Amino acid sequence: MASEAEKTFQRFAVFGDSSSSGAEINNKNFSKLCQDCGITDGKTVTSADVDTVFNKVKAKDAGTITFQQFTEAMKELSQKRFKEKSPDQGLQDIYQLMEGKNPATTSDARAGALDQHTDTSKSTCSHQECLDDSGKGKDKDAAGPEETTDNSGYRGHKAAGTYDKKN
Repeated sequence: MASEAEKTFQRFAVFGDSSSSGAEINNKNFSKLCQDCGITDGKTVTSADVDTVFNKVKAKDAGTITFQQFTEAMKELSQKRFKEKSPDQGLQDIYQLMEGKNPATTSDARAGALDQHTDTSKSTCSHQECLDDSGKGKDKDAAGPEETTDNSGYRGHKAAGTYDKKN
């Protein structure tokens, strides 16, 4: 089980840092690992807890931690996340959360956001009739909005249209 955790550690350690060997992970990638693997839940384990534990296990002048320090950090986080379990069982549960995980990229999140806006079955918007079943604009919208130019000289004025009535 620990070897799978070490592989996940290495995948996150090199994420976004082409010069990294995967032997050490920085705080940003450590936080990303905790977030993407579901270790942080926003209630028992928050991002502030993750930052605190990272700074606690790292060397004073270092900006990264090794896998051994990472294991210490996971033990601390497991005690917060799984309070009712023993430290060793909690650590195993953390490793199960990490199993087979890869760093998520923002393009995955963007794809979901695009689907949300173009899927007419999920839309509650008043403009959903403007989209066809594939999520694209209907033909009537292809030409664009109707041109409504007001050349009266009273654009938006409360007395618009009253000149002819006075004279």
